[in-house]
Amino acid sequence: MQTHIQRLQTKIHLKNMKDKIKRALKREGEGEPQVSEGVPRITNETVAAHREEVLGKARKYIYPLQHSKHKVVIISTAISIAVVLSFSIYCTVALYKLQSTSGFLYRVTQVIPLPVARSGGHFISYESYLFELRHYTHYYTTQQKLDFKSSAGKQQLADFKRRALDKVINDSYVKQIAADKRITVSDREVDDQITIVRNQNRLGSSDKVFEDVLKDYWGWSLGDFKRSLRLELLSQKVVATLDVSNVQRADTALAELKGGADFAAVAKKYSDDITKDNGGEYGYPIDKTSRNLSAAATDALYKLKPGQYSEVVNTGYALEIVKVLETNGDKIRAAHIVMNFKDVNSYVNDLKDKKKTRSYISV
Repeated sequence: MQTHIQRLQTKIHLKNMKDKIKRALKREGEGEPQVSEGVPRITNETVAAHREEVLGKARKYIYPLQHSKHKVVIISTAISIAVVLSFSIYCTVALYKLQSTSGFLYRVTQVIPLPVARSGGHFISYESYLFELRHYTHYYTTQQKLDFKSSAGKQQLADFKRRALDKVINDSYVKQIAADKRITVSDREVDDQITIVRNQNRLGSSDKVFEDVLKDYWGWSLGDFKRSLRLELLSQKVVATLDVSNVQRADTALAELKGGADFAAVAKKYSDDITKDNGGEYGYPIDKTSRNLSAAATDALYKLKPGQYSEVVNTGYALEIVKVLETNGDKIRAAHIVMNFKDVNSYVNDLKDKKKTRSYISV
């Protein structure tokens, strides 16, 4: 009995297999794709459903990540604002209340244009104030060994602060006058002035010596020196432009000399120097390294021959006419006629009355 059942099952199984083969061959003949039983058929709908299932599982990880990223941005922004605010408060307190002159804060003022005062409608940078103050303190610290923490040092420092603040305020007014009068100082003029002084060996025997002296004495670079010299030359040109009466007096003296007048007589008539009663003679032999003469006057003298006199020379603080009386080797006996300029502050003070100054620190 069991054998018949097994045979029957075998036949049924064979018949089912034949039916499957026939159906498969039929589908193949009709161009339909063969699909094994038990394997899901892939269609656009099944692909979309599968994709949505995968994305759905991923979203539970993506959403927390996006939330965390947003949180990081907020925290980073808050920290940045706090740092900037703290830094601003520190700089404000250190500069305007404590009036620190540290190198770090000086570099800060070189980057951030913080004001130290206002002259008329023009702000004066804190950096310019520290630029002036720091070269004073550097010199007295390194060369004079002054202790600014001592009682005398504190008083000296207070004096330096007032001097530096007054200078940058006056420089601001000079710049305003220069702008109104269209007065400028070119790089060439600065370099020419340095060349004149260097030729007289007043700034060291070489570039390295010169730069070392600047650094040791003032804590300056060559660029810092040129910056200070440019302001000095600008102030001198402003005075020379505004002091019209002095220019006219110098031109008149020169005209009389060219007309044949005696140099000593013209010196006595026009010169502002005490040497005018002695024919304008300096009273000592002059060489190229003489510190009693301005570089411009020395330069003019060494271009003359005995008996010759110069044109009007602007020495920065006066107009001069110089004359070589005789030479002895490298030394010169000479005389001069001096017409002193008015102090630039006389013009600055007039402008200050019209355009008031407001200082942001108390010194």
